[in-house]
Amino acid sequence: MIFKVYYQDSKEQVPVRENTQSLYIESENEEEVRKKLKDRDINIEYITKLEGAILDYEKQSEHFKLESI
Repeated sequence: MIFKVYYQDSKEQVPVRENTQSLYIESENEEEVRKKLKDRDINIEYITKLEGAILDYEKQSEHFKLESI
């Protein structure tokens, strides 16, 4: 499954919508995504599973790039 992770660049940074970044990661479930990203200094705001038409739409974006962890 592919997940989209919304995050801030630092764990100490207060979430501000305009500063939110995103990345795409392949994983079995949300818990595994969090485990894979726990060593990074990022503040995870939200994780959503992408499938079907939503995944197809995201793949069309120039920003779509799967993280390899």
